[in-house]
Amino acid sequence: MLKNIFMKVADRATELLRHPDLPLLVEKLQRHLADEAVRRQVFREWLDESKKAEFINGETVLHSPVKRNHLKVSANLTLLMEIYVRSRKLGEVLTEKALIALTRNDYKPDICFFTAERAASFTDDQMLFPAPDFVVEILSKSTAKYDRGIKLIDYAAHGVREYWIVDTDKQLIEQYLRVGEDSQFMPPHKARLGMDIKSHVIEGFEIPVEALFDEAACEEALQHLMAGKREVD
Repeated sequence: MLKNIFMKVADRATELLRHPDLPLLVEKLQRHLADEAVRRQVFREWLDESKKAEFINGETVLHSPVKRNHLKVSANLTLLMEIYVRSRKLGEVLTEKALIALTRNDYKPDICFFTAERAASFTDDQMLFPAPDFVVEILSKSTAKYDRGIKLIDYAAHGVREYWIVDTDKQLIEQYLRVGEDSQFMPPHKARLGMDIKSHVIEGFEIPVEALFDEAACEEALQHLMAGKREVD
């Protein structure tokens, strides 16, 4: 499925290059993008901390309130990532309040991570952020088509090196990785209950899948991560 998505994008680009009216199409696209840029600015001026919304392909996409299991998974994974990253000074973890500004679209991923080198350039009053090194999206009914569709393509194209899609219903994590300078993600590794998952971007960060869905397992995973920190020290 993933390979088919990227092949379709490449095929469309090739088809456009063969079109005899390509210059006219480019002119039309430029007018469309100029109008879209105006709407994007209006979106940013309208957006505030109380609104859960994203700007995707020229449209403002409002997201519905999420279920309790979504909130629990987000809280558990954020806790584990933040404490691990902070204790080792590996970088910065941001949550859904952060607006990620890519070439065309503005996203609010559930969780994202920037390396220490990249986060060092951020300012305290910064509101727009570049593509993260690592992104986590937790599926919900209103976001699934974007998380597995346009975001999958967009994150890879803009240099996101690791992307987790968490399915709360199936209790599994789809882990997508970019290899080298390729602008596409590899087919996902799927980690289920009873398995561990290891980040390729956050050095040494490895947790059981259960830690996202069970508070006791989350606490145990946190203790294990901190014990590893003490051993290193």
